[in-house]
Amino acid sequence: MGEIRTPAKVKIIVGVLAKDSQSVEDVRETLRNRFGEEDLNLSPFPFTFTNYYVDEIGDVPVRAFFSYETLVERTEIVDIKLWTNDIELEIAEKNGTPGLRPVNLDPGYMTLGQFFLATTKDQRQRVYMQRGIFVEPTLYFQDGHFHAFEWTYRDYQSEKYIQYLEQVRARLAYQMSTGKPYRLRREKEVTSSKLLVTSNY
Repeated sequence: MGEIRTPAKVKIIVGVLAKDSQSVEDVRETLRNRFGEEDLNLSPFPFTFTNYYVDEIGDVPVRAFFSYETLVERTEIVDIKLWTNDIELEIAEKNGTPGLRPVNLDPGYMTLGQFFLATTKDQRQRVYMQRGIFVEPTLYFQDGHFHAFEWTYRDYQSEKYIQYLEQVRARLAYQMSTGKPYRLRREKEVTSSKLLVTSNY
């Protein structure tokens, strides 16, 4: 019989789809208040993969990504997805467009082996968690890179997304091996460089 173990904690990543960069910035603080210190972000850029969101967001939406330092239990994705759904509705109400979301939030989590997206919709490749929330394995890591499944959304197969997520994974690997956020490594390197410069005088 296999030994039952609690799996390692995971890194939360939230994709934001909005009508413009200011809308991304407006929701950024809300996300930070919920998830804590930001880790690695991908600044807003034009989203051109589909016109599915035209009625809600407009015909020239932008996409951005935020990842967070604090690692969480993977089961927390249920509460996170339900929370982001509520935030979308709140923004729609404030925008005067109830039922139409001017900001779309796509939370997911990363392990060293895969990246998962949370969703409320059932499909053959999705696994039910609880309270109406499913997770979908979206990318898998092999031979030094993330790779798509046959069902992976086209944008998540793009080079821009893959490069960003691989950088996030490198930070996750560092956290898991040291127990410290990646930014502390950078600060330590900066401090060491300053000491070296000082010692040369």
